[in-house]
Amino acid sequence: MRTPRRILDAHHHFWDLQAGYYPWLSDQVDPHFFLGDYQAFRVARRLPQDLRRDTAGLPLVGTVHCEAERDRHDQVGETAWLDRLHRETGLPSAIVGHVWLDDPRCEELLAAHRAASPLLRGIRSKPVTSRTLAEAATVRGQPRSMQDEAWLRGFALLQKYDLSWDLRVPHWHLAEAATVARAFPDTRIVLNHTGFPWDRSDAGLRLWRQSMQAIADCPNVWLKVSELGLPDAPWTVEGNRGVVRDAIALFGLERCMFASNWPVCTLTVSYQDLVAGLCEILSDFDDAQLDRFFYGTAANFYRVG
Repeated sequence: MRTPRRILDAHHHFWDLQAGYYPWLSDQVDPHFFLGDYQAFRVARRLPQDLRRDTAGLPLVGTVHCEAERDRHDQVGETAWLDRLHRETGLPSAIVGHVWLDDPRCEELLAAHRAASPLLRGIRSKPVTSRTLAEAATVRGQPRSMQDEAWLRGFALLQKYDLSWDLRVPHWHLAEAATVARAFPDTRIVLNHTGFPWDRSDAGLRLWRQSMQAIADCPNVWLKVSELGLPDAPWTVEGNRGVVRDAIALFGLERCMFASNWPVCTLTVSYQDLVAGLCEILSDFDDAQLDRFFYGTAANFYRVG
């Protein structure tokens, strides 16, 4: 099997339920979770040793930890815990924390995150979104939406603190996100999870490509080719070849990075099979292109040495 020379995983999660409170893992299962039943990974902890076990034999040289929805009253605590984890184990290599951008204390919390770890590189703060395309217009302008003035004031602080934004919305909100990206051209943004191409019908993929084009047209937006899983369906090369190739064609290789979404991805694919499958989909890439996809783009975006 062809393997990349090195891997910097641009999106994964750690947790320890003894060290912090994670409502989605500790309380009632979220019935709207995008991959369906996630009981399989509702375990007490997912730590670097677990990731290294699942990536044994792969050239994993670093990772970017994306906030794992820890108790929103303990957002800075997650960053401080991850910083200690890095000093003890070497992982993660960079941190994406959480702050509600419409919070009146947004700047105070951004500064506290900065003080908690030099590894902080960005913020993921999910705006209000709809569950379906048909309902998309109903959330426009609501508090915490991408049109909310308080939310936009908080967003403006990201540039001041030299932080990127991890954008996680269904593709039917990407035109709205493009409006934000154009309004803040000096703020670096990275779209999570390939824009969620959940509807793989011809019509569904056509709408996804249109939405992806809108955000790809913004030069300050990058893409994580990640989490292509579908509920109750296995991850397959043929099932994902088209969306991977289309996504890279839309953004260009220079703005695309590999990300696993481990351990969430394990609901549909093992880490080993994920990397092998992507290498097969990208079999026409030369070694330099493959290295850029699996390592270089993420290293540059998240400033990982």
